[in-house]
Amino acid sequence: MDDSAKYLIHARITADGVVERSDVVGAVFGQTEGLLGDELDLRDLQQSSKVGRIDVHVGSENGQSFGQITISSSLDRVETAILAASLESITRVGPCEARIEVRTIEDMRAAKRREVVDRAKELLADSFDESIMDSAEILEEVREAQRVERIDEYEGLPAGPRVRDSDAIIVVEGRSDVLTLLQFGIKNAVAVEGTNVPDAVADLSAERTVTAFLDGDRGGKLILRELAQVGDVDYVAFAPAGRSVEDLPRRDVMAALREKVPFDTVDLEEYRFDPTTGDLPSEPDSTVSPGTDRSSGSESNSVAATDGSAHPAPDTDSTRAGTESPETTRGPDGPDPPQTSGAEPEPESASDPESEQGGEPEPAADPDPESTPDGAASSAATADAGPTDDTPRTLKDHVREVIGDGSNRARVLDGEYGVVAEVPAAEAFDALSDADERPVTLVLDGELTQRVLDVAAQRGVERIVAESEGEYVKRPTSVRVLTADALLQ
Repeated sequence: MDDSAKYLIHARITADGVVERSDVVGAVFGQTEGLLGDELDLRDLQQSSKVGRIDVHVGSENGQSFGQITISSSLDRVETAILAASLESITRVGPCEARIEVRTIEDMRAAKRREVVDRAKELLADSFDESIMDSAEILEEVREAQRVERIDEYEGLPAGPRVRDSDAIIVVEGRSDVLTLLQFGIKNAVAVEGTNVPDAVADLSAERTVTAFLDGDRGGKLILRELAQVGDVDYVAFAPAGRSVEDLPRRDVMAALREKVPFDTVDLEEYRFDPTTGDLPSEPDSTVSPGTDRSSGSESNSVAATDGSAHPAPDTDSTRAGTESPETTRGPDGPDPPQTSGAEPEPESASDPESEQGGEPEPAADPDPESTPDGAASSAATADAGPTDDTPRTLKDHVREVIGDGSNRARVLDGEYGVVAEVPAAEAFDALSDADERPVTLVLDGELTQRVLDVAAQRGVERIVAESEGEYVKRPTSVRVLTADALLQ
């Protein structure tokens, strides 16, 4: 069939005898020759490509032949109709009497239009992203790309972009730890990539103020021992026992850096090998030697600034409890972050919400690794009070409380199933987009919509538990979606 054809002539042939395709084609050309004049002669029209080839499908049964004739035409409607009518003038095919009946003339453009309309409907349903990013989402996405994608290298080691020019650095274990700190705006971290501390980090520690921020496991303790032997460490901070820096939420990262302790107060004897077992002690009683005030590693000694400029503030009387540092100015919402000479101010996006509540900083209580559950990162007051009986502790508890009780609410949770925000179900989109911390889980008493699913994927939500699921045009693979019935079975 000619792709440029406008019309398609469909005709049916019946012959009283057995005929073949060549007999039908010969009869069409022979009996229409000269019938319509030179301008509509079938052979001339074929040579000028105004008429396509003649397709014939014929078969015989009980001494009769039946078949279909199809002819494509680029002529106008009148000429095509005349040409189709001329086919019905054929009375014989070969030695047999025959009859040809034109069944229909198909407008090929109409068929193509139907295909275009059907395809357009499919594209409209599948190819357009219905989610429209608002200004806050656009700003957050660009900021996140700036933080994460700017990971640099220092002497072949993963590092933040401020390691080369900062007067203070944070030494972590691996590349994922550097990425985690970059997500929270801390740009002066460098990774040692294993327990064998590279010479580049050892040389760098001799020139800068060094804070070792390590995992709360055996590997972190081994790195601290070797770093102390080959380099110069000023401060030490550990993730909660049994946890890695890369798994901590922003709140726990800032708390750990705020509670860093001077290296000379750390008892390295606690990290020596046991000659009988060849292993480290199971858990040290404390990272601070007996009699040492943990408040010396509090916020007054300065948290590592997110621009890489943090270094310890001088040990003055202002570090005592109940007195603010002279370098700290009080704003309407509480004391501003400490400033150091030659350092850029800490970005607003990396400020710790807990340090902006106003008032004087409370000294952190001595943690007891034996009694503190893994993943606990709370203030001394919270630790003393302990969780209340009616506080949900697991994801199932949250689901029962939000969905099982029919609260018509949405609850945003962090990585430890702590409540980040709780709003009416209709405001779940705003709660996710406006959350200060990276939300990890959403519990929704209602139907999960495409709009909420899209913003959850953009904010890095790992799972959503909803009362029911809606219809999705697209489903992000990074978000696991569950229903309450499936989870509570």
